[in-house]
Amino acid sequence: MNSLSSERVFKTLNTLHRDAEAADLHFIAKVMAEIAESGETIEQTAARWMIAERGDYRTTYRGHADHFLAVSPAYGRFLYSIARSAKAKRIVEFGTSMGVSTIYLAAALRDNGGGQLIGSELESSKVARARANIEAAGLADLVDIRQGDALETLAETGSDIDLLLIDGAWSLYLPVLKLLEARLTAGAAVLGENAFDPEYLEYVRNPANGYVSHPLPIDEGRGNEFSVRTA
Repeated sequence: MNSLSSERVFKTLNTLHRDAEAADLHFIAKVMAEIAESGETIEQTAARWMIAERGDYRTTYRGHADHFLAVSPAYGRFLYSIARSAKAKRIVEFGTSMGVSTIYLAAALRDNGGGQLIGSELESSKVARARANIEAAGLADLVDIRQGDALETLAETGSDIDLLLIDGAWSLYLPVLKLLEARLTAGAAVLGENAFDPEYLEYVRNPANGYVSHPLPIDEGRGNEFSVRTA
């Protein structure tokens, strides 16, 4: 049996996915209505939002303190599978939120024989909730959640990062990747969830930068990008 099937992890994730659906329902409906009314594509709307976000991303994301903005169960299982197949020992996560994706990744670390997951979350209330959720899943010994701006909290992570999940402020995807790039192992998986920033996509899709990258057909419309560090 794998750790995703263990009683504590299974129950915690089921509860969190249910809570996430309830907490984010009205926000997601509002977003979809806005996109439909504007006649824009998701990418066009995302580009407009990023302009505003770049002005003050801290205020933007603190406005989502009660929203989970979590990965889906399908994407979570994908994260677990990638971390297992990579035999990951050190994982870094930008944008922990309530800790849903963290639990999937930490479960993989447990089944890989141990390791460390370093997460970063801007909103202090989310950090507290994430830590409680990870504790409930029985995975707290594998996880270090750091509160604050990721460009500061992830400045020191140690080397040999086997997997990087980027799922925070959209305008920081490329800065966070470049901050951590020298610490990625050859073959490291880099997963961008909601990777709508054209500069980020152009960077990881250019082989000269040391990546092979593909859009993921999981939760289509959410801009999921899967990259592998080749250098």
